[in-house]
Amino acid sequence: MQDGDAREESEVAVFAILEQGFDSLPISPALEQLNQLVALVLLLEAWAGKINLTGHRDAAAMTRGLVLDAAALAAALPELADARTAADLGTGAGFPGIPLAILFPATEFFLVDSRKKRNHFQREVRRRLSLGNVRPMLGRSDRIEQRPCDLVLAQAMAQPAEALVLMSQWAGRSGLLALPGSEASVPPDVPAGYREAELRRYRVPESGTERRLWVVTKDL
Repeated sequence: MQDGDAREESEVAVFAILEQGFDSLPISPALEQLNQLVALVLLLEAWAGKINLTGHRDAAAMTRGLVLDAAALAAALPELADARTAADLGTGAGFPGIPLAILFPATEFFLVDSRKKRNHFQREVRRRLSLGNVRPMLGRSDRIEQRPCDLVLAQAMAQPAEALVLMSQWAGRSGLLALPGSEASVPPDVPAGYREAELRRYRVPESGTERRLWVVTKDL
């Protein structure tokens, strides 16, 4: 456990990284949201010391590699602002879903993962941060009750074509599929009834990491 001074130093450092990062994004979170994101990082850091939740090992790396990564994704996906429901399949410890739920409190996020420890962490975050719009769900996305959503995310869940099929099972009538992080240089095969995938590129602030995002819409 961190002592009071060390925790305060971490809070200040994480807050500063977030402020700098959001300065270069078209997203302006409220102070309460920034404080929630700081609390998320510190909680993740505390848990990661006990169980394997992420490859990032300190608060600064978690802030840049997970929280600002999610924020940059949101900037590349303006459709999030209009989504009433969203699913994050294979969410792991809750990324990018939890940061997005903090930034978009009017959207209900279903966080799907088959590993109990990660589900427990998601539930603890929901309780500690009072995130009423977060719905942790334990199990494989194709074996649990599926909720039709306006937007479906899956980051590093499977090969692009396979992931899109699994994602389509969670899509509502006009559901949009968003597959971040794929290195595929050509559009992945899409499920029947969907249009060809659109490639969007974005950069994560503070780390400078370049990302790709495949966006697939239904052929209505």
